[in-house]
Amino acid sequence: MENSILDSVKKVLGIDKTYTAFDTDILMHINTILAVVTQLGVGPTEGYAIEDAQPTWVDFLGEDPRLNDVKTYVYLRVRLLFDPPTTSFTQDAIKEQYKELEWRINVHREDESWVAPS
Repeated sequence: MENSILDSVKKVLGIDKTYTAFDTDILMHINTILAVVTQLGVGPTEGYAIEDAQPTWVDFLGEDPRLNDVKTYVYLRVRLLFDPPTTSFTQDAIKEQYKELEWRINVHREDESWVAPS
């Protein structure tokens, strides 16, 4: 599996990693979604942004395999921003998938770092 955040998102979007014409657009969308993931409580607490293909998923997520769903979440959200499907049915299906992944990411975060209200 591709370790570069940018290259792996480009791969699932169907874009060869050597084709860079859309990199600025894709990077902007990836950074938007990484900010959302950080708000969900995953990733570095100070935030995280990428500027090229060098940063890897391990840099953002660490080594925890239970966070692999974050990769799919980022792809689905970037897909809707960068290359939305033409039918509302497909758009709705993707939205349902990423909503479920948000829930799962939240469950994982709560299991790891839940602080009871005082």
